[in-house]
Amino acid sequence: MLQATVHHYVDTIEPVGSKTLVQRFGLKASAATVRSAMGALEQRGLLTQPHTSAGRVPSPQGYRHYVDCLLPPPGSAAQHLERELTNLSLRWAALDDLMWQLARRLTDFTGLMSLITRPARPKPTLQAVRLVRSGDRLLVMLVESSNQASHLNLRLPHEASNELEAIEEWTRDQLATTGNGSLDWSSLPPQLNLSGSLLREAIHSHSQAQTPAESDAVFHGMSRLLAQPEFSSSASLQPLLELMDTQPAAVVPVGNEQLGGVWIGAEHPKSALEACSVVQATYHSSGEGIGQVALVGPMRMAYATAKAAVSSVANHLERLLC
Repeated sequence: MLQATVHHYVDTIEPVGSKTLVQRFGLKASAATVRSAMGALEQRGLLTQPHTSAGRVPSPQGYRHYVDCLLPPPGSAAQHLERELTNLSLRWAALDDLMWQLARRLTDFTGLMSLITRPARPKPTLQAVRLVRSGDRLLVMLVESSNQASHLNLRLPHEASNELEAIEEWTRDQLATTGNGSLDWSSLPPQLNLSGSLLREAIHSHSQAQTPAESDAVFHGMSRLLAQPEFSSSASLQPLLELMDTQPAAVVPVGNEQLGGVWIGAEHPKSALEACSVVQATYHSSGEGIGQVALVGPMRMAYATAKAAVSSVANHLERLLC
């Protein structure tokens, strides 16, 4: 019932009733039985009714269950995209040209907004902190997981000079405890507040400086998104438009492997996308670079096709760049 409801709503943008499902999909059950099953799905939160006299539509939870458990094969259209991509090469002078062409093809193929981020190295993880006093200066060495070390040169207040050995021991214990490169500054002993504040501010500033530029992304098809019935009110898209102006790469944050590459509605960490779904795939380039390929649209989308499309483009980019 859920799979049929999703397919019908994606195709028609209309709430569906039990009689329509029986007739369209040839269900071997009476309309009354189907209506009862749809009511049970609504009680579980997988379907919702826009208003009392209307049929039902999938809820965000219904789309999530559909993507996780009921997704059909992508179909022959995805194979057509694969054939198109085989004709692409690095004949463009710059990576941005290639990304633009791929983004445009993704939008043309799916009717959704596409976005591709440039490959960037993953943020290194802090492994160790070493402190060396040199007169009235403090030399800070940050040892990171990618076999890199950064050096900071700070002014050392005289009052903090006696805290250096203790603060270095505290950072060592912290890194061993967390195992993820983070420091729990709330557990800093009060007697180390002066040196701790100095070190915390320095590490934070260094981390901000190392963050990749958010503008390293190309996107195409914003007009396609605006044309979707779900976004007929410009106010509903205003937060997303502002995000695209300032932080387009934030549309495809990393770390949603547990969601199968699909953010649905409020699952996305950015509230600007709570009315959207984002389907993404990761690609790698030489030099440990990692980029993202994504499609953005309403929650009512052909998820199987979208997943196949972003995977095809990500795989193609990886083959060209590795």
